[in-house]
Amino acid sequence: METNRVVVKVGTNVLTNKDNRIMGPILKELVRQISVLYERDIMVILVSSGSAIAGKEVLGETSIKDPSTRRQVYSAVGQPRMMRHYYSIFHDYGMRCAQVLATKRDFDPGKHRENMINCYEGLLSEGIIPIANEDDATSLTMSMFSDNDELASLVAELLDADRLIILSDTDGLYTGHPDDVNSRKLNEVKVDQDVEQYVKASNKKEGEGRGGMASKLKIAKGTASKNIPTYIANGKRPNVIVDIIDNKDIGTKFIN
Repeated sequence: METNRVVVKVGTNVLTNKDNRIMGPILKELVRQISVLYERDIMVILVSSGSAIAGKEVLGETSIKDPSTRRQVYSAVGQPRMMRHYYSIFHDYGMRCAQVLATKRDFDPGKHRENMINCYEGLLSEGIIPIANEDDATSLTMSMFSDNDELASLVAELLDADRLIILSDTDGLYTGHPDDVNSRKLNEVKVDQDVEQYVKASNKKEGEGRGGMASKLKIAKGTASKNIPTYIANGKRPNVIVDIIDNKDIGTKFIN
């Protein structure tokens, strides 16, 4: 299939090490792959987690008791830190990036949605890589995404993306726990295929991110049902994005 526009979501567990610190080499490898696709006239819209962790690196522990407010503060401090990382690395590759923040209600039909489309299309027309994230300062309760997987799916649909790639810390959906020698990775899943039975067994302990495998499966099936092939793959695997675009047997592919 021809690919011109790809949404790539990278999770917190991909971007951080065991000490919950942002890993520079992972960011550089991510941008390197985006630059490879850029040279092929394939534009990537990046949905990046990590702002809350980045904020915690700066602030450490806070005296804020309310967990929602604490997350807002960490994210508000961490967003510019993450963008500084991305801006610097993209600049090294001769590329430009921009931040696009949104709440769930921005995707409802109306002026906000139209404005967001115009912004994304304007950035892409100038060869600027949009980096999407949730607007944590205003998105609480009804306007909050379940996680960045949902945000990535909505962006893919909004922009008629050719593919959605969800990068996690696992190689895909397994029939059991990924570390179990008897479990096997599912290379391809159709939206009407009953694989939910495998989710509980394949789930790994989550770190700071909100989305687990159950969420990823639901989002992947939902996006694929809109004729956007969706992949769950290991973001720490070298060249994973480019290999998926080159149709190599990487991760789990979800199709309609």
